[in-house]
Amino acid sequence: MAETGSTTAMAERSLTIRRVFDAPRELVFKAWAESEHALQWAGPKGFTALEFEMSRTPGGRWHSRMRGPDGKEYANRGTLLELVEPERLVFTFAWDNEDGTSGREMKITIALAERDGKTEMTFSQSEFESAEDRDGHNEGWSQSFDKLAEYLARQRGA
Repeated sequence: MAETGSTTAMAERSLTIRRVFDAPRELVFKAWAESEHALQWAGPKGFTALEFEMSRTPGGRWHSRMRGPDGKEYANRGTLLELVEPERLVFTFAWDNEDGTSGREMKITIALAERDGKTEMTFSQSEFESAEDRDGHNEGWSQSFDKLAEYLARQRGA
């Protein structure tokens, strides 16, 4: 029984989102890894990406900053753990606290698979402090991925 409880607790502290984008895998990868692309879509609905920089070397740092509809700015940062272009990104993620310190560090994995000219993305993030925190991130990421789909469609039409 303890194993089942442990598995349930872990599931409550993890998030997996799968999306299929009508775009080639190379473009989806660039949308995640390159600032000129990420600045066009990163952040939930109503948020504006202000800054995005990612080292392309494992062990290197990344950071981003966005402004919410209320005018408040939110920043996050982490360390790039793995980069296999164009199929996989793994990095740590932590929100910046108001005092400049980092919040709880989590791990994000983005796997991209080619599917008949489209890209299947599997996004995973863990470990959250609570199911409520996970659900908030699920909403924010889902809105961001809606914006990513719109951005990719514009890029394909360009």
